[in-house]
Amino acid sequence: MRKLTLLVLTAALALPGLAAAQGARLVVWHAYRGGEKLAFEKVIASYNARPTTKVKVDPLAVPFDAFADKVSAAVPRGKGPDVFIYAQDRMGGWIEAGHTVEPIDFFVDDALKKRYIPTTIEALTYRGSLWGLPLDFKVITLIYNKKLLANPPRTTAELVKVGQGLTNKAAGKFGLAWAYNDFYYVASLLNGNGGAVFGPGTRPTLNAPANVKGMQQLQAWNRAGFMPAEPSVALITSLFNEGKAAMVFSGPWFLGEIAPGLDYGLAPLPAISEAGGQPMRPWMTVEGVFIAAPSKQKEAAFEFVKYLTGVESARVLALEGRFTPAVKAVYDDPAVARDAQISAFKKQVEVAVPMPNVPEMTMVWSPATTALNKINSGASPRDALDVAQRAVEKDVAGLRKGK
Repeated sequence: MRKLTLLVLTAALALPGLAAAQGARLVVWHAYRGGEKLAFEKVIASYNARPTTKVKVDPLAVPFDAFADKVSAAVPRGKGPDVFIYAQDRMGGWIEAGHTVEPIDFFVDDALKKRYIPTTIEALTYRGSLWGLPLDFKVITLIYNKKLLANPPRTTAELVKVGQGLTNKAAGKFGLAWAYNDFYYVASLLNGNGGAVFGPGTRPTLNAPANVKGMQQLQAWNRAGFMPAEPSVALITSLFNEGKAAMVFSGPWFLGEIAPGLDYGLAPLPAISEAGGQPMRPWMTVEGVFIAAPSKQKEAAFEFVKYLTGVESARVLALEGRFTPAVKAVYDDPAVARDAQISAFKKQVEVAVPMPNVPEMTMVWSPATTALNKINSGASPRDALDVAQRAVEKDVAGLRKGK
């Protein structure tokens, strides 16, 4: 039935001039600001100017803090956009809620999937179906002050040694500043040790031995004394800008906070010496371009989604909006390849892990954060993660019972 409906819709939209005669417009929700917004709107202007574009696009900027709630409230009632852009971490919940996101397997073949970084397609796959096309990704990497450090550490053993050598607590100086009180950031150590939040079938695995090992390593770094206590975002930024932190683990959002004139570089997170040289594997978030399930212009919507996530658009978004596109071929463009920042994030994403997109992930954050706070205060990682595991199991069971 669904395929028949789509075929009828496809045939209708294919009639010459039909969409134009009806004055149809595609409404696209996004949360971009500043340079990102300007680059995004430039791509839309290029799309609208194409002679082959039958349905023009109207972008609408929605404040990020309200974006997810607006999607959840408006889209299922048919009051939202035709297309919206958001990270994959809320995707599973919207799919389970129903009538929010349209699966796009009908439109996509293997050749199209192969034009994107594989893990970005994985991030937008749920229960065996593809629900959006990847636009860009975000991931943390190592950012360092070139005045303080000529060569960033390649292994965690080097990190500890170099970090201690650059630390002078009396002067308020530290080798490394990062949000190690935030589970999102610390997941890079757990994943690198072979850990994961979920096992098969979204079975919670917070207290798995590999996760315990990753937390034990974090405690060892705490004892080594080269990181500031209670690292808030403001403190991390201040330390780096004042030349009091040689290294930071953070993402592209941090670059805009770096003081003008500060000479900095980007490098991959160090390989984990204690895990046989396996890389630290940060979580990757992927901004997917989703078609709203109630949209009456799905064929036209997909045409736009495909254009927006293509190479031509990606070049503009990368060079003018500082995006890190998901489409692989853009990194072969000479201007993009010369961009040290974009190239560094591309290299880091090759070992990144897509953040879980399942609804059960919402049950993880609070128990995991509580466990992390205990561990940073010196508690047994195994005991803290055991408590978190029981809390997540209970909440997940409640979620499934309520379905």
